[in-house]
Amino acid sequence: MERVYSGKVRDLYADGDDLILVATDRLSVFDVVLPTPIPDKGKLLTALSLWWFDQLGDLVPNHVISATDVPAEFAGRAIRCRRLEMVPVECIARGFLTGTGLRRYQERGEVSGVPLPPGLVESAILPEPIFTPTTKAPLGEHDEFITFDDVVAKVGPEAAERLREITLNVYRRGAEVAADRGILIADTKIELGWSADGTLMLGDEVLTSDSSRFWPAESYQPGRTQFSMDKQYVRDWIAGTGWDRISPPPELPEEIVAATRARYIDVYEKLTGDRWE
Repeated sequence: MERVYSGKVRDLYADGDDLILVATDRLSVFDVVLPTPIPDKGKLLTALSLWWFDQLGDLVPNHVISATDVPAEFAGRAIRCRRLEMVPVECIARGFLTGTGLRRYQERGEVSGVPLPPGLVESAILPEPIFTPTTKAPLGEHDEFITFDDVVAKVGPEAAERLREITLNVYRRGAEVAADRGILIADTKIELGWSADGTLMLGDEVLTSDSSRFWPAESYQPGRTQFSMDKQYVRDWIAGTGWDRISPPPELPEEIVAATRARYIDVYEKLTGDRWE
């Protein structure tokens, strides 16, 4: 096989007409790959994505060909998948006001051109989920908010409508399933692409602790920061070190690595109902 791409947390190999997508244990925050891996992270994300692909199959097709027909050295953390022409925007849905969406709202009263009611506090539930696309920046650069009209300019009106529809449908289904298991999904980012026959499909990963913000429903309280069951925990820790986001990031202490792994496992077990072995 030939490695054709190495991203922040995934490696991509060509195998004939198929691709082998390998989830590593690397962790990135603020668009920078950290020097310390999280043990089992690649397997956890792969297993959770495969579970979600099954839950979403009636809403949108996905790129998965096989989760077992992969090289032995990648077993458990790779999938054989179809080649897709990925859409040139990041497709993000938000149901709660947090993270960069909160900061944008505080500055402008809107997110990605979607106006929101005045007076919303941190972690507030939005009147309805919103589509908040961003640019898809090269490795090492930062994504920027764009409007729906910007998406139309990139892919055309019909495809833009479909991207928004799929993104919101995936979020709504995910939020409904997770709520039944005691988890709130504040927001999520999905990857979409066109297959050779023009079908729009889910790619990469979906509704994982790397691509979503998960909060325990039992302790949810608007107006404050929520307990994070995702990589926000690492974002918060590293922000507290005073790192300037430019120089090489610090190593993660053992206790931060262990706590991060435990949160990823907790989300996997609560959502799927399976014990992580």
